[in-house]
Amino acid sequence: MSPDYSRKLVMNTKVSRFKDLDWWTVPKRLIYIVVAIIALSLVAGGAGVYLWIHGNPFKGDAAEAGAPTGARFITFEGGVRVVRANTRAVTLARSDTRLFPGDIVQTQEDGRARISLADGSTLFVKPNSVITIAENTGTENGKSSKVRVAVESGQINLHTEQQAEAASNIVATQLTESRLNSETDASFDVRGDKSEAIRVSTGKLETSTRNGDVTTLQGGEYVAVNPLGSIAQKERLLAAPAPLTPRNLERVPTRKGDATSVPLRWQSPVVGAPAHYRVEVATSPFFVPSGKLVERDQLQATEFTVDSLRQGNYFWRVLAVAPSGQTSDWSEPQKFVIVTEGGTGESVALSSVTVDYVAGSIYVIRGRTEAGNTVRGAGRETLAARDGSFQLQVNAQKGARDIAIEVADTQGNRSTARVPLTPGAWQP
Repeated sequence: MSPDYSRKLVMNTKVSRFKDLDWWTVPKRLIYIVVAIIALSLVAGGAGVYLWIHGNPFKGDAAEAGAPTGARFITFEGGVRVVRANTRAVTLARSDTRLFPGDIVQTQEDGRARISLADGSTLFVKPNSVITIAENTGTENGKSSKVRVAVESGQINLHTEQQAEAASNIVATQLTESRLNSETDASFDVRGDKSEAIRVSTGKLETSTRNGDVTTLQGGEYVAVNPLGSIAQKERLLAAPAPLTPRNLERVPTRKGDATSVPLRWQSPVVGAPAHYRVEVATSPFFVPSGKLVERDQLQATEFTVDSLRQGNYFWRVLAVAPSGQTSDWSEPQKFVIVTEGGTGESVALSSVTVDYVAGSIYVIRGRTEAGNTVRGAGRETLAARDGSFQLQVNAQKGARDIAIEVADTQGNRSTARVPLTPGAWQP
């Protein structure tokens, strides 16, 4: 036997160590699936840890997506601040500011704001007021909405539009909770002495106090609530007097350097019988203490003359007081200007004008002129601040490419410029 053949026999008679093992055939697809499951588990676990540490990064985006049903400023003037619910950050109101549930609106002594709510109702926040947008939700079809405004201090007016049966519109204070019906116009006043007053001009509401008193108020009714939460007997609402002269924006001529007297006249309230009237005259449309010139109370007649007024801008308002002590709302401030006859021939400065588009046909025009000058445009007007700056929000006519802006001083001088309705700076 040859040596090579013997070697082959020896090799073929070796026993394999693996003959007792069964081999499994594993498909590649199964391996891929297992790897994918492990990878997804790791990713999900990492995302869970991230959310636990940092919170939901898309929370803000969700709020933005729901913003069309949120509250928005329609107009605002003077000092208006917003305190954000989540961060407690304080910001100044802007035309593009959105208000979400829990946000607080604060108006200063020279501030006021009109706000559109999710159900189409309009909230007017008067000076020196603090309110919270407690709830503000609505659906696209308008069949369900929930609005709740909490008044901490000051005064608000709320006007509701036609509402669905499932809609809810509530105003809450420290002492009361009022549910407003459709097409209701009501005001709520939280006073410094912790007493409150509710006035209903039109519509209907039901109010309950923390003491359990419940009453329904119809249009033309008024109730006072004492600091203990008890409702006084309902009264007939005393409406605000209607100013007659000088008419709003009226220019009263006088000779250069001379003072003049201006008679103020108003019409008695169309609802209620007043015992007397109260009149204020100021150099500020907000009647801040530093700008008040005249405060007269206990006036029996429907007229009062203000003496020794010199060239400048003036504002006046009047309210009525009932025999029971009920006070009406103030009349809308009326502005009059005492000017030099014929003017002085001087030009009125206007510079640094910018135009910002807001939405629809709404624009905000900013610029500079002399302090105290009156700036008018598209039926709206404003006064230049102490530093000469001004801001005027206007509604332009459909298709308009520019808008006429008039600037007038207290010397009887005026100038007019046409400002293009395009974003950016413009110089006359």
